[in-house]
Amino acid sequence: MHTTLGKKPSPTAVLIRRGSLAAALWVSSPRAARAEDSLTYKFQSWQEDSSRVRVDSHYALAEKDLGPDMHFKLMGLIDSIAGATPTGEVAQTPGGMVPMAHMEDLRHAWSADLSRQFHRVSVSAGYAVSRESDYVSKGWSLNTVTDFNQKNTNLLLGYGRTDDTIMERKLGWTVDRYKTGNDFLVGLNQLLDANTSVSANVSYGKSHGFMSDPYKIVSTHLLALDPGTYYTPPENRPREKNKTTLFLGLNRNFERVNGALDLSYRYYRDTFGIASHTVDARWLQSLGEHFILEPSVRFYRQGAADFYYYDLDRAGIVTAYEPVLGETGTGRAPFYSSDYRLSKMATIDWGLKVTWKVRSWLSVDAAYDRYISRGLDRITPAAAYGKAHVFTLGFKLTR
Repeated sequence: MHTTLGKKPSPTAVLIRRGSLAAALWVSSPRAARAEDSLTYKFQSWQEDSSRVRVDSHYALAEKDLGPDMHFKLMGLIDSIAGATPTGEVAQTPGGMVPMAHMEDLRHAWSADLSRQFHRVSVSAGYAVSRESDYVSKGWSLNTVTDFNQKNTNLLLGYGRTDDTIMERKLGWTVDRYKTGNDFLVGLNQLLDANTSVSANVSYGKSHGFMSDPYKIVSTHLLALDPGTYYTPPENRPREKNKTTLFLGLNRNFERVNGALDLSYRYYRDTFGIASHTVDARWLQSLGEHFILEPSVRFYRQGAADFYYYDLDRAGIVTAYEPVLGETGTGRAPFYSSDYRLSKMATIDWGLKVTWKVRSWLSVDAAYDRYISRGLDRITPAAAYGKAHVFTLGFKLTR
């Protein structure tokens, strides 16, 4: 049997917050592009194997020129999330299924961005809000792109800030919890010839506040008076995290075959101890005047966080649980988490996208992706890691 010291996951809790395609588009770095009036809509369905987690996303983006030098973007997003995900609790039997908790929630998000061209410098300012039943995130951003070398070189400078609130009413806490983040980015885009461009950027971010996942727990026998019982207190992560990211990109057009290569590498490291490598490759193949075929593959590999332990007893970790503050982790050492997303792991994501230019003003696209994750530490059960089918449909109207 077990005794729960921390609050057990709510039946309707959002235990994971996976980024959808729409979210990726929302926070992506700006790239040089011809401004146009357009309306884009996409539907994406993330469906994990064994009916674990399903996320259905509706995304809309409207863009409008406000004169020759100004451009406005407005994005809206709705995510519905439901399913079951690992809690962090150890399996009851060696090699058995890891304990799961059911969750469901609805996320609404929107963002607005206004950009202005000043001779050689483009300045854009943005604001975004994301709301869930227990979580509110607000963000601000300011970016500049400066042209040099007859517009063959672009310098990108960016700053972003987020203010997040984890709300007590859904979790049964006595007070809300807060987290803030500040991110800085410096990048260069360089046109090498008529068919080749390269890009590089470095970003640094610092987050402070409640960094633990309020729904993740750990298992320990070390606090139990009865050897036949174990406790499941909440995980406990540090209250600060610094992160650094290096991004390198290559775009190459191959006129003879009417195709293009988009290749990138990303290195990430943070003070939690996680270091990761991401390689992303996609090929855009034109099939006549109306169709584009886009196969892609993405490899990701990360090391474990310094405080990741699947089995706290084996590691000899005694939790810093305080009954008076039992609604959450303390944020003070020792730190510990059994969240498999912090383990040593690797993922592969391969897919295929087809875009059909129906008319000069209308294009339709459809995509399928297969996502597979696996553990590399030979300790965390394979059942903790997920696999998913991802389906995307969309259209774009321009004028």
